[in-house]
Amino acid sequence: MRKLILLLTVTMSILSCTIKEKPIFKGIEDIKVVDSNSRLITLTATALFENPNDLGGSLKSDAISIYLNDIKLAKLSSESFDVPARKEFMIPLNVDISTDSILKIRGTDAIGSLLNSLINKQIKVQYKGDLMYKTFGFSYTYPIDETEMVKLNY
Repeated sequence: MRKLILLLTVTMSILSCTIKEKPIFKGIEDIKVVDSNSRLITLTATALFENPNDLGGSLKSDAISIYLNDIKLAKLSSESFDVPARKEFMIPLNVDISTDSILKIRGTDAIGSLLNSLINKQIKVQYKGDLMYKTFGFSYTYPIDETEMVKLNY
Protein backbone atom coordinates (compact mmCIF):
# COMPACT_ATOMS: atom_id res chain seq x y z
CA MET A 1 0.00 0.00 0.00
CA ARG A 2 2.84 2.39 0.86
CA LYS A 3 4.47 1.75 -2.50
CA LEU A 4 1.21 2.55 -4.28
CA ILE A 5 0.83 5.84 -2.40
CA LEU A 6 4.46 6.74 -3.12
CA LEU A 7 4.03 5.90 -6.81
CA LEU A 8 0.85 8.00 -7.04
CA THR A 9 2.56 10.91 -5.25
CA VAL A 10 5.55 10.83 -7.60
CA THR A 11 3.28 10.52 -10.66
CA MET A 12 1.12 13.46 -9.52
CA SER A 13 4.24 15.57 -8.89
CA ILE A 14 5.58 14.92 -12.36
CA LEU A 15 2.21 15.53 -14.02
CA SER A 16 1.68 18.78 -12.10
CA CYS A 17 4.94 20.18 -13.49
CA THR A 18 4.25 22.08 -16.64
CA ILE A 19 5.85 21.53 -19.99
CA LYS A 20 3.75 24.19 -21.70
CA GLU A 21 6.03 25.02 -24.54
CA LYS A 22 9.49 24.62 -25.87
CA PRO A 23 12.20 26.96 -24.59
CA ILE A 24 12.22 30.28 -26.41
CA PHE A 25 15.15 30.82 -28.77
CA LYS A 26 16.18 34.48 -28.48
CA GLY A 27 18.98 34.47 -31.03
CA ILE A 28 22.70 34.21 -31.45
CA GLU A 29 24.93 36.96 -30.11
CA ASP A 30 28.59 37.83 -29.82
CA ILE A 31 29.85 36.15 -32.98
CA LYS A 32 33.59 36.77 -32.85
CA VAL A 33 36.82 35.68 -34.42
CA VAL A 34 38.82 35.07 -31.26
CA ASP A 35 41.97 33.79 -32.91
CA SER A 36 43.40 33.45 -36.38
CA ASN A 37 46.78 32.15 -37.36
CA SER A 38 48.38 30.23 -40.21
CA ARG A 39 46.70 26.95 -39.14
CA LEU A 40 43.32 27.80 -37.56
CA ILE A 41 40.56 30.38 -37.39
CA THR A 42 38.64 30.15 -34.09
CA LEU A 43 35.07 31.49 -33.94
CA THR A 44 32.82 31.83 -30.91
CA ALA A 45 29.15 32.71 -30.54
CA THR A 46 26.45 32.42 -27.87
CA ALA A 47 22.95 31.00 -28.39
CA LEU A 48 20.43 32.62 -25.99
CA PHE A 49 17.31 30.82 -24.69
CA GLU A 50 14.63 31.17 -22.04
CA ASN A 51 12.87 28.15 -20.55
CA PRO A 52 9.38 29.04 -19.19
CA ASN A 53 8.71 25.45 -18.07
CA ASP A 54 8.89 23.89 -14.63
CA LEU A 55 11.11 21.13 -15.99
CA GLY A 56 14.49 21.32 -17.66
CA GLY A 57 15.83 19.11 -20.40
CA SER A 58 18.81 18.92 -22.70
CA LEU A 59 19.84 20.87 -25.76
CA LYS A 60 22.33 19.76 -28.39
CA SER A 61 23.69 21.30 -31.55
CA ASP A 62 23.87 18.83 -34.36
CA ALA A 63 25.85 19.67 -37.46
CA ILE A 64 25.50 23.44 -37.57
CA SER A 65 27.27 24.58 -40.73
CA ILE A 66 29.67 27.52 -40.50
CA TYR A 67 29.99 29.81 -43.51
CA LEU A 68 32.57 32.53 -44.03
CA ASN A 69 31.63 34.94 -46.85
CA ASP A 70 28.95 32.45 -48.01
CA ILE A 71 31.51 29.62 -48.24
CA LYS A 72 30.76 26.54 -46.13
CA LEU A 73 33.96 25.74 -44.26
CA ALA A 74 33.08 23.75 -41.14
CA LYS A 75 30.42 21.94 -39.11
CA LEU A 76 29.85 22.41 -35.41
CA SER A 77 28.46 19.67 -33.18
CA SER A 78 28.48 19.77 -29.41
CA GLU A 79 27.83 17.74 -26.34
CA SER A 80 24.41 17.90 -24.74
CA PHE A 81 23.78 20.92 -22.46
CA ASP A 82 21.49 20.84 -19.43
CA VAL A 83 18.53 23.22 -19.74
CA PRO A 84 17.55 24.80 -16.40
CA ALA A 85 13.88 25.15 -15.43
CA ARG A 86 12.33 28.64 -15.50
CA LYS A 87 15.53 30.50 -16.43
CA GLU A 88 17.33 32.24 -19.21
CA PHE A 89 20.43 30.39 -20.31
CA MET A 90 23.24 30.54 -22.86
CA ILE A 91 24.97 27.88 -24.90
CA PRO A 92 28.45 28.48 -26.33
CA LEU A 93 28.94 27.68 -30.02
CA ASN A 94 32.68 27.44 -30.65
CA VAL A 95 34.40 26.15 -33.77
CA ASP A 96 37.92 25.85 -35.15
CA ILE A 97 38.26 26.17 -38.93
CA SER A 98 41.40 24.76 -40.49
CA THR A 99 43.06 27.12 -42.97
CA ASP A 100 43.82 24.01 -45.05
CA SER A 101 40.07 23.67 -45.70
CA ILE A 102 40.10 27.18 -47.18
CA LEU A 103 43.06 26.42 -49.43
CA LYS A 104 41.41 23.22 -50.75
CA ILE A 105 38.38 25.10 -52.15
CA ARG A 106 38.41 25.01 -55.94
CA GLY A 107 36.29 26.46 -58.69
CA THR A 108 35.22 29.51 -56.73
CA ASP A 109 36.66 32.85 -55.82
CA ALA A 110 36.77 31.74 -52.19
CA ILE A 111 40.39 32.59 -51.50
CA GLY A 112 40.00 36.00 -53.15
CA SER A 113 36.86 36.67 -51.09
CA LEU A 114 38.57 35.71 -47.84
CA LEU A 115 41.72 37.70 -48.68
CA ASN A 116 39.50 40.71 -49.42
CA SER A 117 37.94 40.27 -45.96
CA LEU A 118 41.40 40.28 -44.40
CA ILE A 119 42.22 43.54 -46.16
CA ASN A 120 38.89 45.13 -45.15
CA LYS A 121 39.17 43.69 -41.61
CA GLN A 122 35.59 42.43 -41.78
CA ILE A 123 34.13 39.00 -42.57
CA LYS A 124 30.61 37.67 -43.01
CA VAL A 125 29.98 34.77 -40.59
CA GLN A 126 26.88 32.56 -40.78
CA TYR A 127 25.74 29.78 -38.43
CA LYS A 128 23.13 27.55 -40.14
CA GLY A 129 21.65 24.27 -38.89
CA ASP A 130 19.56 22.89 -36.03
CA LEU A 131 19.59 22.85 -32.24
CA MET A 132 17.57 20.05 -30.64
CA TYR A 133 15.77 20.21 -27.28
CA LYS A 134 14.69 17.03 -25.47
CA THR A 135 12.75 16.46 -22.26
CA PHE A 136 10.63 13.54 -21.02
CA GLY A 137 9.88 12.11 -24.45
CA PHE A 138 9.25 15.49 -26.10
CA SER A 139 11.67 16.95 -28.60
CA TYR A 140 11.78 20.20 -30.54
CA THR A 141 14.09 21.39 -33.28
CA TYR A 142 15.21 25.00 -33.58
CA PRO A 143 16.31 26.02 -37.06
CA ILE A 144 19.32 28.34 -36.76
CA ASP A 145 20.24 30.79 -39.50
CA GLU A 146 22.19 33.73 -38.09
CA THR A 147 24.50 35.97 -40.10
CA GLU A 148 26.69 38.76 -38.82
CA MET A 149 29.48 40.94 -40.17
CA VAL A 150 32.39 40.46 -37.78
CA LYS A 151 35.32 42.84 -37.41
CA LEU A 152 38.73 41.27 -37.53
CA ASN A 153 41.14 42.53 -34.91
CA TYR A 154 44.81 41.95 -35.68
